[in-house]
Amino acid sequence: MTRTNDIILRTTTTLIAFILLGFSIYLFFAGHNAPGGGFIGGLMTAAAIILMYMAYGIKAMEKILPINFRYVIPVGLVIATGTGVGSFIFGQPFLTQTFAYFQLPILGKTELATALLFDLGVYLAVVGVTMTIILTIANDRE
Repeated sequence: MTRTNDIILRTTTTLIAFILLGFSIYLFFAGHNAPGGGFIGGLMTAAAIILMYMAYGIKAMEKILPINFRYVIPVGLVIATGTGVGSFIFGQPFLTQTFAYFQLPILGKTELATALLFDLGVYLAVVGVTMTIILTIANDRE
């Protein structure tokens, strides 16, 4: 099998994946106050990773990113469920959220909400499910 010269694909993939990952982080953190959140942030992250898999190949990406995405799914589900159940500890209804303002070193006065933890769980679950589906389909074609 002859390998094509894919220098343009790899070069543009590096730039596009960087932009996608940056935008996914923005969407993740904006999710509890504006459109966005864990679901769309997770999809954008999965899209960036899939693009890198397409440009560099499965073997190279497994060396760079040695993650079994099947284990990411339950971690995300435990975090999301834990934030919902955690409200019971304080005598609040399921999935009740709270927030406070904190003085962070670089960011200054920043609002942090428990909804961010729930979004983290959703984010990890979506990345895990999406990558598992795509990689399973890709491995079946080999």
